[in-house]
Amino acid sequence: MSEVGRRIDEETARLAGSVLRQQRDDGSFRFCFENGTGIDAYMIILMRTLKLGSEELIRRLHDRIAAAQQPDGGWRLYADEEGGNLSASVEAYYAMLCSGFSKPSDEALARAKRYIMSKGGLKGARSILTRAILAATGQSSWPLSVCSIPLEVVLLPVFSPIHIFDFSGYSRVHLIPMLIMAHRRFSVRLPDAPDLKDLLGEKDGDRDDQEQIPPQHLALLHAIHSGLSIPGVDGSSRTVSRMAEKRAEQFLLERLERDGTLYSYASSTILLVFSLLALGYDREHPVIIRAMEGLAAMRCQAADGTTTIQNSPSTVWDTALLAYILEEAGIPDGPAAVGKAVPYLLARQHQQAADWSVHNPGTPAGGWGFSESNTLNPDVDDTTAALRAISSRSRTDPACREASDRGLNWLLSMQNTDGGWPSFEKNTDKTMLTWLAIEGAKAAATDPSEADLTGRTLEYLGNFCGFDTRHEFIRRGCKWLFRKQEADGSWYGRWGVCYIYGTWAALTGLRAAGISACHEAVHNGMQWLLRAQNTDGGWGESCSSDQLQRYVPLGESTPSQTAWALDALIAIEPRPTAAIDRGIRRLTAFTQEEHAPASCYPTGAGLPGYFYSHYHSYRFIWPLLALSHYKKKYS
Repeated sequence: MSEVGRRIDEETARLAGSVLRQQRDDGSFRFCFENGTGIDAYMIILMRTLKLGSEELIRRLHDRIAAAQQPDGGWRLYADEEGGNLSASVEAYYAMLCSGFSKPSDEALARAKRYIMSKGGLKGARSILTRAILAATGQSSWPLSVCSIPLEVVLLPVFSPIHIFDFSGYSRVHLIPMLIMAHRRFSVRLPDAPDLKDLLGEKDGDRDDQEQIPPQHLALLHAIHSGLSIPGVDGSSRTVSRMAEKRAEQFLLERLERDGTLYSYASSTILLVFSLLALGYDREHPVIIRAMEGLAAMRCQAADGTTTIQNSPSTVWDTALLAYILEEAGIPDGPAAVGKAVPYLLARQHQQAADWSVHNPGTPAGGWGFSESNTLNPDVDDTTAALRAISSRSRTDPACREASDRGLNWLLSMQNTDGGWPSFEKNTDKTMLTWLAIEGAKAAATDPSEADLTGRTLEYLGNFCGFDTRHEFIRRGCKWLFRKQEADGSWYGRWGVCYIYGTWAALTGLRAAGISACHEAVHNGMQWLLRAQNTDGGWGESCSSDQLQRYVPLGESTPSQTAWALDALIAIEPRPTAAIDRGIRRLTAFTQEEHAPASCYPTGAGLPGYFYSHYHSYRFIWPLLALSHYKKKYS
């Protein structure tokens, strides 16, 4: 056996053994989905606002935030974020003060204050979630960019120039609570709450009311107002205003999951609670109490041993991927583990039409969501992951076959008219919505086709269903990928970091669809990956790529990105190459570096410049996949 083959066998056995030991009795795999310090900060602020006495949880969240502070006094979203992140730093500073476990005179908070002032103070914090939390708790006024959007938008019918279902599902469940609060100019400030006025950075106080609204935002507002059949441009009719409040409230309550969370996201649930307070709900109202229980249940142990609140636990995603990969690895105990995971996944397949059906009417439910509490918001990526996991058993098990057929039908129905696949909702890509003068709107307001989603869907349809370019929907998907390839040969990936992720997904999808390894697009993509390979044999990309819209090397290799690049090259090359074997050596060497900074670097993406994720499962999932594919193809 070659030295590379021996390394692969040893590492596959080690990784698979570690995974198998972590499977739960219900068949699931539960790893932490770590999202920085923002959700922890919001949770502390909300708990203090509600006067909840969960001191143990508040202390743990405080300590995690404190441990993440940088020497310059600020906080970062990722290790190489140049200059730190002002919004994250404002959130952290405010939460630490709210917790009561830190005081303004503490050296750490004095450093934090100097950092915040050096970056422009509160006014410089552009994250809309940061600004909403500050406004809701009386630390600043509501930003004009939010106040200018009439709450009456929730009343517009689907045939209006703009209506609420033109927004992506993610943006809807965050925007509507903010619109409710802004509509009422809501703020709640407890007598003993911290006062951040000395961080405003202006002698005249907070000047958000002088915020300039760009022409494109005004054009969007004009489209909204043109659909409102009421006098004036501000929807001032008191009756219509009350109708809008009731519709918005109903909208939110109808989208609560069984655990009390809104759409299964912590961030939207936190905004929900504040918006219910704005509507006059008592702090001890059952809906609020249940929401807080759901949020507390999202706690997990972070990479450094501290406690964090996940934005949405990744249990279905992790379980689906690991079940499929254990099957691919061909280890002796794999079938038993997969057999336990499959019933868990079958029970999480969605059974009811929800918001996704507005743009995709008449299609039976059949997708899967990201977390196990998610019953309303399926997505394409989790659906293909679950379908891979149950694929082998669908040939003999009638329940798996029925679930697989429903899942495939839903998946095919979600293809956009442009040929690609979105995340959550079909044909939700109205460019006008990206004109909102709200930070992050360009990425969050719409749900367009993406290279990673289209590539992963094609990979499933080709490798597991036997479809290829003889089928029209496959040809359309491939053509979309060809159109979206960057000039340098790469593809941009929306939900992973970033060009390595997109290029891996696109190349493996094109090859599974039957596109030749000699095709120009495949060749150019492979050459880009080879140019991006590090001298140590691995690959690593900075989170900065998604903000700059170009590839930014990290300067060191990470396990996930190395595995993605290797898996793409393995899909293309008929036999091992020197570059692949160098990559395998680097990938297997990560065994000795489980707690190295690069192994904890966030390689999941959520919102460019604001939200990145470190999946604790990824150090098992993607290396196991690449090693298994190497062994299956080349042995």
